[in-house]
Amino acid sequence: MNATEPKPRRGDATRATILAAARERFASDGYERATIRAIAADAGIDPALVMRYFGNKEGLFAAAAEIDLRLPDLAALPRKTLGAAVVEHFLSRWEDDEILQGLLRVAATNAQGAERLRSVFATQLVPRLTAVCGDPKSGAQRAGLVASQLMGFALCRYILELPPVATLRRADAVKWLAPTIQRYLTGDRPD
Repeated sequence: MNATEPKPRRGDATRATILAAARERFASDGYERATIRAIAADAGIDPALVMRYFGNKEGLFAAAAEIDLRLPDLAALPRKTLGAAVVEHFLSRWEDDEILQGLLRVAATNAQGAERLRSVFATQLVPRLTAVCGDPKSGAQRAGLVASQLMGFALCRYILELPPVATLRRADAVKWLAPTIQRYLTGDRPD
């Protein structure tokens, strides 16, 4: 740290520790089974501090579920590679970010989790996919179909650990999924 960078405040470090513990707990236990007390124990702090920073479990979940999909600039890619690029990106994100797995797990059983996932879909995925699909009128539908494939695959692979899907080599997963995603993005609409 150089002299011009502000020194991290103790409260910022505590907040980050709580969020890290909450993400892990929500990912492993889901929303209903995760407790403030367990999250505080994981963070090595008093439960009152969790309440001080986040108010309640809902506030903590909302903060812990902040997700940036970090979607690449799909418009810069060759059109015929969009399906593979989207699949590769999402496989990387699912494998590298337990928050996404936790959010999917929570969204399946909790209204707040489902709303958070819908918000990520509406604000991040729909605009990016609509921009490259070539048919803005059907962009939201196309994005929804892409999401159904990606989330269905993620549910089977990372949450349910369905053996044929969980053990599929990543390159093979891309080969299976990419043509479907490509068709959803750039194919003709059915009449």
